[in-house]
Amino acid sequence: MIETKPIPDSLKTPYLQQKSLENRTAIVTGGCSGLGHATAIALRAAGANVCLLDLNEDMGKQRVEELGAEHTLFVKVDVRSEDDITHAIDKCLSRFSTLSLCVNCAGIAPAKRLLDRDGNPAPLGDFQNTIDINLVGSFNVARLVAAAMAEQAALNEEGERGVIINTASVAGYEGQIGQTAYAASKGGIIALTLPMARDLAPLGIRVNTIAPGVMGTPMLLAMPEKVQDALSSNVQFPKRLGLPEEFGKLVLHIAENNYLNGETIRLDGGLRMPPK
Repeated sequence: MIETKPIPDSLKTPYLQQKSLENRTAIVTGGCSGLGHATAIALRAAGANVCLLDLNEDMGKQRVEELGAEHTLFVKVDVRSEDDITHAIDKCLSRFSTLSLCVNCAGIAPAKRLLDRDGNPAPLGDFQNTIDINLVGSFNVARLVAAAMAEQAALNEEGERGVIINTASVAGYEGQIGQTAYAASKGGIIALTLPMARDLAPLGIRVNTIAPGVMGTPMLLAMPEKVQDALSSNVQFPKRLGLPEEFGKLVLHIAENNYLNGETIRLDGGLRMPPK
């Protein structure tokens, strides 16, 4: 007979009355713009402390002022650097004592065909740089954050010590023309999710991934309206670009739903990307 554990008392509390992120601390890479910024806003609204890891110092200072200096910290990092991330984690723990959530949003999205019109191959360095920032960078942050989380006491009676959320893309499933590097980097993040969750399960650390579709980030909204319309034309419903706020809401749900683990969740309005 399989022995089952009793339902924790915390799960008997009505969901909307729980405030599981109140005074918890989150690291958000790429936290000064786009999806990372929307995530930071959502986390602060939920009562969490937020450590913004980004390259843009000027924007970092601005975001700290906007989100509240008492509960927000900015650290300039290159996500590929072990020293940078170790230093950032140390500063975060020194300021807020514990770390229970990490959201990896830092990344780049270059577009280049494998062969150009003259038959010249795409530069190998461009491919390597995309893989290094998007995939290796996410792995680097996740492994160092996991090491810090593993040393902490459990956050609840189920033994959870933390949650790591990585950001992939629908391009990891349906990469378009010119997206070899980007699709490969995001497909790698999708492939990392389950084995990373399995590795960290004995320590009470959950790992999930969000794969957004075409999202209305400032960079995309700066494009001509006809380009935006073309990007959203294959979205099933609602027929529009995704909102960064919707990404932030999903981050909160993953963080608060203890039974979500080892999963990649598409956030795309039913979109399936065409070749171009």
